[in-house]
Amino acid sequence: MKTPARTYARARQLRWAMTAPERTLWAMLRKRQQALRFRKQHPVGPYVLDFYCPSARLCVEVDEPAHGEPAQIVRDAVRDAWLEAYRVRVLRFPAADVLERPAAVIASIVQTATPSVA
Repeated sequence: MKTPARTYARARQLRWAMTAPERTLWAMLRKRQQALRFRKQHPVGPYVLDFYCPSARLCVEVDEPAHGEPAQIVRDAVRDAWLEAYRVRVLRFPAADVLERPAAVIASIVQTATPSVA
């Protein structure tokens, strides 16, 4: 999957313009819970992922209220399908959850990223 140069440039811009919920989540992810290493505003193909864990092939997205709009829901579904075709799992959290229940968000991320032993 080739990433266009404009996607790299957009990712660089977004790293400096993170929203408050994104900054909150990044502060927690940087602590490397369960030895998971995340990248912020990571370009993949034509998309920029809010947070990406390469070892788990996991994308974590923080959804602002605009993600509830019908047109945005369709764009998100197309994006998620594209990522899943490349075997990247997508977790989405509302921005309010990140700010109000950060421990629950981190627990969900760690549970999803860590393979279960059955």
